[in-house]
Amino acid sequence: MCRPNRVRGACPQWQSYPFLIFALNAPIMWQMQTSSILTRLNGITRWLVPAAAIAAVAAWMYFAPPGILGKADAVGYAICHRIDGRSFHVLGRQLPLCARCTGEFNAAAIALVFQAFTAGKRSRLPRRGIIAVLVAFFLAFAIDGSNSYLYLLKQAGPGMLDQIPNLYVPNNTLRLFTGSGMGIAMAAMLFPVVSQTLWREADDRPALEWKTLAILAAIGLIADFAILTESPIVLYPVAILSVLGVLALLTMVFTIVWIIIMRLENSFMNVGQLWLSVTAGLTLTLLLILSIDLLRYQLTGTWSGFPGLG
Repeated sequence: MCRPNRVRGACPQWQSYPFLIFALNAPIMWQMQTSSILTRLNGITRWLVPAAAIAAVAAWMYFAPPGILGKADAVGYAICHRIDGRSFHVLGRQLPLCARCTGEFNAAAIALVFQAFTAGKRSRLPRRGIIAVLVAFFLAFAIDGSNSYLYLLKQAGPGMLDQIPNLYVPNNTLRLFTGSGMGIAMAAMLFPVVSQTLWREADDRPALEWKTLAILAAIGLIADFAILTESPIVLYPVAILSVLGVLALLTMVFTIVWIIIMRLENSFMNVGQLWLSVTAGLTLTLLLILSIDLLRYQLTGTWSGFPGLG
């Protein structure tokens, strides 16, 4: 508190009120305390996150079915119905994801890798015309999915919902193509959002242009036609790639959540600096998948599709 003297003269009026001084300094003190807490927390997480990641991987490896495709099945089991009649098969074995999810996450994986090479640190959302195309992809996905689900309900309960006509008889080819469009749309919207959150010096250009969209769509079509051959040479890699697409999308989302919680937005200069945040995102992804797997297995008792649905 200020004490007046002959040299300085009278104190400023606001310094005569301790409460006012506290009110003015409180935001600064809070910011300093918060910064100190986050610094300590960051130091702790550098050891805690890798340990949690190892524990999550170990738990998931123990619980999931054996083999590479068994582990892939466990990932698909958490996000897909895995109905046998709505899935592609390789040498009599059902793929980890149904036809729609295979197209969706295979295309998403391709789109993310494609943008990583072509867009770099570009952080602006696509232009309106491209967004309109992506919305069309979503609508095709929603319409075909709704029609297919209605058909499934009619099969599960004969006579149920017969008064509601199907637009057409659904099939795995349409599921694959509409799923692929949705996968491209998800990746195209997620990639620039991630760039906006990560980079200190982001490139303020659209991450997806018309030319790159056309190339990406062409790659997606080629991949879908290759899948329709149902050749083991194609389907084995697709089984793994589609599951990696699931892991990549979920890890990206959880990584962004982690970065926001830790207040690390726009603080990264290169990919190497992301290792801790990505590890945290992957750990949360595995914990989510493991939790859903455990719950679903307890309810159904099988790693296959939901009993009674075909």
